[in-house]
Amino acid sequence: MNITIVGTGYVGLVTGSTLAELGNSVYCVDIDEQKVEAMQNGKIPIYEPNLEEMFARNIQAQRLFFTTDLKEALDKSEVIYLALPTPPGEDGSADLSYVLGVAEKIGMLMTGYKVIVNKSTVPVGTAENVRQVIASKTTIPFDVVSNPEFLREGFAVEDSMNPSRVVVGCSSTRAREIMSAIYQPFTNTGIPIIFMDEKSSELTKYASNSFLAVKITFMNEIANYCEKVGADVDKVRLGMGSDDRIGHRFLFPGIGYGGSCFPKDVKALIRSGKGENFDFQLLQATEVVNISQKTILVPEIENYFGGNLQGRRIAVWGLAFKANTDDIREASSLDNIRALLNKGAEIVAYDAIAEDNVRRLLGDQIEYAADMYSALDGADCLLIITEWPEFKNPNFELMASRLNNKAIFDGRNMYAVETLEQNGFFYKSIGRRTVENTGKKI
Repeated sequence: MNITIVGTGYVGLVTGSTLAELGNSVYCVDIDEQKVEAMQNGKIPIYEPNLEEMFARNIQAQRLFFTTDLKEALDKSEVIYLALPTPPGEDGSADLSYVLGVAEKIGMLMTGYKVIVNKSTVPVGTAENVRQVIASKTTIPFDVVSNPEFLREGFAVEDSMNPSRVVVGCSSTRAREIMSAIYQPFTNTGIPIIFMDEKSSELTKYASNSFLAVKITFMNEIANYCEKVGADVDKVRLGMGSDDRIGHRFLFPGIGYGGSCFPKDVKALIRSGKGENFDFQLLQATEVVNISQKTILVPEIENYFGGNLQGRRIAVWGLAFKANTDDIREASSLDNIRALLNKGAEIVAYDAIAEDNVRRLLGDQIEYAADMYSALDGADCLLIITEWPEFKNPNFELMASRLNNKAIFDGRNMYAVETLEQNGFFYKSIGRRTVENTGKKI
């Protein structure tokens, strides 16, 4: 089947590469000429494990193409996926200008029946809005479908090729048959395709992400309470997760959630509720808790140094909002860096993948280390932000020799408390006992 993907951001590129991998001819459209030219030459614009190989393989097989010409792509395809950004506005609502703008162009350019598939995360009722915009520009028959993505950054290729389910909001028999044909390679292996109305499909994406955000935030609250009463959040998490009604996933405490989905989707669902005179009280509380959780270690660092961070050099490991991505949107690293800079500290950071994105944002406000250990040279303490695999088994002796103080503030609970105790470090993590080090130099 011939398929067009409008938008070559994270969702569009992963979706396009996946559909090409399934044997379709895929035409990816983007208005950025330099970006399109780079992709035509095999250069991938985002970092995602295993995506580059699939991307290159399908370009070579002549199943994946890139163009700035929307009409050319429309003329070749019966199915058009919209994978466009829906950034939050000042009030938290999703900005649909990109989606509706492209819908208007499609209405003006289409010359035959099309299935318009909304892959972007959008508020309830967007499919109908897209339908109205296109219908205002053409009398040619078409259908609009909602098909939300459920990709985890860092695992997007795995999720796209082995989805837990495919959700399709569709009220047309013709469009349903086409969508069934596209996803037949998945259903053949037992992956369910769940058909529903468009509004339910749109809400499914928001509800899923918001629920996971609540789950993470609840666990962070439990972790903070553990510290008050002397409980161990690792043991609590294990006890909770062993209940199959709860499960082990998303029970790991830390310094808040970030990224392109959870913060934006929680905000958008809250705003959508207000538009219907409905208050998502649980989600509003989740937002408040997550904002404070992001910088919960900053007062701990300040206390360690007697309430004064002026001139203190702090090493930061990790800048991406999570491991295996270069995404820094809503990343806790940015909140912590800004808070520490405001208190007079100096920051030297290391992240092999996300550094360039932070450089573009912060420039020379902080220093950037060539590797994880050189970031420690002359630093007064270490703050761990991102759970990159390379940080999991460090050389603690080497760390001790490079740090001015054997002090680690761990926002991702990377290490066993006992290990840091045996190595003589001060160690502050989330929801577990603090390891004191009376030999600090300060």
